[in-house]
Amino acid sequence: MKTLKNVLPRAFICILIFTVICGIVYTAVCTGIAQLLFPNQANGSIIEIDGKKYGCELLAQQYTDESHMWGRIMNIDVTTYTGEDGKPLMYASPSNLSPASEEFEQLVGERVKKIREAHPQQGDVPVPVDLVTCSGSGLDPDISTAAAEYQIPRLAEARGIPEQEVRSIVKRYTNHRFLGIFGEETVNVLKVNLALDGLIS
Repeated sequence: MKTLKNVLPRAFICILIFTVICGIVYTAVCTGIAQLLFPNQANGSIIEIDGKKYGCELLAQQYTDESHMWGRIMNIDVTTYTGEDGKPLMYASPSNLSPASEEFEQLVGERVKKIREAHPQQGDVPVPVDLVTCSGSGLDPDISTAAAEYQIPRLAEARGIPEQEVRSIVKRYTNHRFLGIFGEETVNVLKVNLALDGLIS
């Protein structure tokens, strides 16, 4: 019993010390360094123009009109979640369908048909796979360079501008391979669309 009385105060002091060090000091230091060195990333990589927030460059947004670039397929749910003001919040998720399932095959077939109908300029050019499938998160902000190139004729025609102008915007917002060898080149859909709208250069 005497040993327990000696141990408990020491144990409590240790817990208190490590709580302060790990829970407060460490967190404050990491947050401070992040805010100092990477303020944009630390605050969510939000694209803000003239005080208006247009979205996070790391999360997809859904575009369906002819004059904007389309991203990957998103399974949208706007009926389950609402914000503090009562307005519906958009929630996206992966389909979790097996690539071998008939349902998946049917969905992809429908999406391919939709993409082809929206891009008659491409004729029989194969539809890039990322335009007709979801990403693992359902919120992938990027598409392949092939998927971006596929849409350039539609965007140029819808906006009445040369294809080369659209292509230069796509090139500007292409993420290159890490160290030039790792990963694949991708295009940020939100940034391309903001540039098409003249909001960023």
